[in-house]
Amino acid sequence: MGTGNYNEDIIDEMRKGPVSVVNLIIIGANILVFILVEATGSSSDAAHMIEWGAAYTPFIKQGEYYRLFTCMFLHFGTGHLFNNMFLLFFMGYYLERYVGKIWYLIIYLGGGLMGSVLSWISEVIRGENVISAGASGAIFSVLGALVIIVWHYRGQKGNLSFGRLLAMIAFSVYVGFSSSGVDNLAHVGGLFGGALLSVLLIHFKRLETLK
Repeated sequence: MGTGNYNEDIIDEMRKGPVSVVNLIIIGANILVFILVEATGSSSDAAHMIEWGAAYTPFIKQGEYYRLFTCMFLHFGTGHLFNNMFLLFFMGYYLERYVGKIWYLIIYLGGGLMGSVLSWISEVIRGENVISAGASGAIFSVLGALVIIVWHYRGQKGNLSFGRLLAMIAFSVYVGFSSSGVDNLAHVGGLFGGALLSVLLIHFKRLETLK
């Protein structure tokens, strides 16, 4: 099957399947926050991003731990936002469909938070003060969860296959490590966080109701 047909199958499945309400709300929240940031300043202004809740080690060490969460809804520029939301639109649809609204929210936010925490701890250890923002840690959590779930279904679930997901993750990780200004530890933390949460989901047999 060619790539074009594969993409058409995914779009066709999304058109005929249920609406991924939580995923769309999360995407809408990210876009809304970006619009508000731009309306009050600029997403490329580091000081302004800190004001809006970007992760910044000195402030987190002073007790502003909420930044580990709020940073997941902030983006540096339209390109950063578009790339993240484009991937989330497709991958989030599948995960919400497979695990349901509540568990999707747990995996997205929980895994994303694990990514933020791992990134922050690493900065503390290295003595660095980096301004971090972006939903990519949470998106990698979605990818990590999908890998475990598809593997649970013997490597194929709908139009998603274990091989394609691994290739997508490998490419994303490679691009991250070969580019500057990318919080790779947030990606890694989110990936393993999502995988861990999906293992717990399978352990508690919450996947029995999936179609």
